[in-house]
Amino acid sequence: MVLSTRYLLKTVLPTNSVCRSLFAATLVLTRTMVSDPIITQKHPLSEDDESIVSKKQCIEPRVKRKKCAVLLAYSGQGYLGLQRNKGTKTVEEELLQALKANNLITDEGFEQIQTMHFQRAARTDKGVSALRQIISLLLPEEVNKEVVNNALPEQIRVLDIRRATKGFNSKNSCDGRTYSYTCPTFAFAPQEATIDFSYRIDSTVIDKINEIVKNFLGCHNYHNYTSKKKPGDPSAQRYMVSFYCDKPFEKDGIELISLYVRGQSFMLHQIRKMVGVIIAICRGVANIDVIERSWKQERLDLPIAPGLGLVLEEVHYDKYNEKFGNDGMHERLDFVELNEQVSEFRAKHILPTIIKVEKEERSMQLWLEQLPLHTFEVRSEHRHMRTDINELNSPGLATLQAAAELIEKEQNNEEPVIDTNVELPHDNLSTLADAAQAMSSSKNK
Repeated sequence: MVLSTRYLLKTVLPTNSVCRSLFAATLVLTRTMVSDPIITQKHPLSEDDESIVSKKQCIEPRVKRKKCAVLLAYSGQGYLGLQRNKGTKTVEEELLQALKANNLITDEGFEQIQTMHFQRAARTDKGVSALRQIISLLLPEEVNKEVVNNALPEQIRVLDIRRATKGFNSKNSCDGRTYSYTCPTFAFAPQEATIDFSYRIDSTVIDKINEIVKNFLGCHNYHNYTSKKKPGDPSAQRYMVSFYCDKPFEKDGIELISLYVRGQSFMLHQIRKMVGVIIAICRGVANIDVIERSWKQERLDLPIAPGLGLVLEEVHYDKYNEKFGNDGMHERLDFVELNEQVSEFRAKHILPTIIKVEKEERSMQLWLEQLPLHTFEVRSEHRHMRTDINELNSPGLATLQAAAELIEKEQNNEEPVIDTNVELPHDNLSTLADAAQAMSSSKNK
């Protein structure tokens, strides 16, 4: 049991106060002598400790960031869409690499873009371009767009960077989106017309197009114009604000025409299917009533037009501009003063790509050959098994019909027409080989 100093002084020592004082002084002196020695200097830092200190001293002060709206224009040719998908070539990946290279985003922000509040106004698919795409994210207060553009390929340009409100979200703050679809005018030519670059559209066809597109205005059930969407799904209801066909124009010997559609939002393949139906009606492949029937519950066989000519023209922020555009702290997000730069980008990167690919790959011409394969009816049979294909004046469609007949003969154990000098097994592979021979012989005639 440990006794306190005061208790010891009272019980053990004599009552004389002088003796008690001397004992107390002796005790204090003894404790001082046996205590740890006083260290006047800390031990020297090791190399590891010095490196840690130097790293802490080199840490930059925290960068103050603000929500910004980035106006982006790009040609989608050669890219697998806008949205980032690691391991693939996308427009967002190029933009994020450029921002990281200029220390405008951190390593963490590059790997986890949600930490930057990164959001796109509209997703664009493979090969689809944009003239006024909006990206919202946190960026330093001082950002030079030219520094970013120097790290980007020519077909991707940052046209402007503007300060936005803290709660701005390029997708959720959007009131609507406008797309255009540009293609050669022969796509809308009557079925009896020759499909080549010499075709020139007349005002009668343009008026017909503008009458057809009126059927899409308002709110309708677009489940037939996308994939994996059930008729009763409320999200299939979409509202179209405007839809019209512009005047034709000629470039590099090809006459082109553009359709412009504005809606609150669009689903996957929706615009391309809308254009496919319009072209089919103009060419006499489908009746105008197919549009009305497409709003109903049945799943119809509708074509998807090529993605080459689809362009995101503009993202609309009418409510945002009305509320914050004139508050003295934020700029409007309509970018009307940049219309000239947008037109220059279209003329330099968008239109030449459409013309070049159309001339080299004949994407619209080949698509038009396959257009009559669609039934525009409830899906009950495979569209390639139609019996009226040979009535069409198209070698490509006749070849498809020949392949279908070869397969049918094989399945019915009929004698197929084959080269007797070549021994082939009687299975589906040999039938496909016969179809290839049929294609080859049709080309050589």
